[in-house]
Amino acid sequence: MTYELDHPEIRDAVAKLCEGFPGEYWRAKDREQAYPTEFVRALTENGYLSALIPEGLGGLGLPISAGAAILEEVHRAGCNAAACHAQMYTMGTVLRHGSDAQKAEYLPKIASGELRLQAFGVTEPTSGTDTTALRTTARREGDKYIVNGQKIWISRAEHSDLMVLLARTTPRDQVAKKTDGLSVFLVDMRKVQGLTIRPIRTMMNHATTELFFDNMEIPADSLIGEEGKGFRYILSGMNAERILIAAECVGDAKWFTAKSSTYASDRTVFARPIGQNQGVQFPIAKAYADLRAAELMLREAIRLYEAGENPGEEANLAKMLCADASWAAAEACVQTHGGFGFAEEYDVERKFREARLYQVAPISTNLVLSYVAEHVLKMPRSY
Repeated sequence: MTYELDHPEIRDAVAKLCEGFPGEYWRAKDREQAYPTEFVRALTENGYLSALIPEGLGGLGLPISAGAAILEEVHRAGCNAAACHAQMYTMGTVLRHGSDAQKAEYLPKIASGELRLQAFGVTEPTSGTDTTALRTTARREGDKYIVNGQKIWISRAEHSDLMVLLARTTPRDQVAKKTDGLSVFLVDMRKVQGLTIRPIRTMMNHATTELFFDNMEIPADSLIGEEGKGFRYILSGMNAERILIAAECVGDAKWFTAKSSTYASDRTVFARPIGQNQGVQFPIAKAYADLRAAELMLREAIRLYEAGENPGEEANLAKMLCADASWAAAEACVQTHGGFGFAEEYDVERKFREARLYQVAPISTNLVLSYVAEHVLKMPRSY
């Protein structure tokens, strides 16, 4: 089936929903480092966070282009989907690799909002993006697994019922390939003992945490798919993650560009609009050009993904180029506003801080370039 990538009806509806959450709402949450519960509830109640879950399991059954449209419009409106966007791609691990019982038990409840699946437990303090070097272990004992270890930068853990957790079930020195011996679990955090969640305060309001597992017991049927194959399960969802994050960056770039061009046209200094000066015009126009080019790469990644292909190159490039475009638009916006760009009431400094994250997460620019060099250009592996 061929899908229209734009989804204008969805975009209009999301934009209208976001009108109920203006800058004042986000400034208050940012000031208090508080979770935007009301905003997440509104998205959930309108079905947007279950857009990619099949209709038979309670979702909307829409393609990834619809998910991208939802997240782009959220950010274009000046809101922030980072409080809940993980639900769109973490549930894919359960959908693609979970058992029929797991899907039937959890996905309808995630779709309805009865349960939240927002936490994705992969990164660790000592391994960073070297996922195969993670040290968290899950040891099988009868009808349960015993989990020990530590995770960091696990966002929304305090506001999620469920967590997709990656842990080593076979020691690294006992596997043929370092990518073997890793397993994925769906952990019901409401029911476990031995889990400590420690918030980490960051430069943006991101609700991120550090997790400690001390002999945490989880049922054996928490395992997703086959034991030892978790690394490939995680990889299978990364193209979707890249695409959806890229869409958020496009939304941010459009917000910054609209803010810049409007302010430049309205702000008068030396008896003329500052937007009349090419020194002000050109950075905004260049950022817009970068945005349009990045958006085309994103569209290509979406097209290939929906055609059933595995667009690793396009998804990674889209994430990098869209993040770069949003950051260029953010820089131009602050420069255009001058001192007012640093004032809380204009929302520019808040969005500026939020946009900076995507130069680093969910994958850094350098790792995207390493991927392209090795897998696309066939150069020697650099790490």
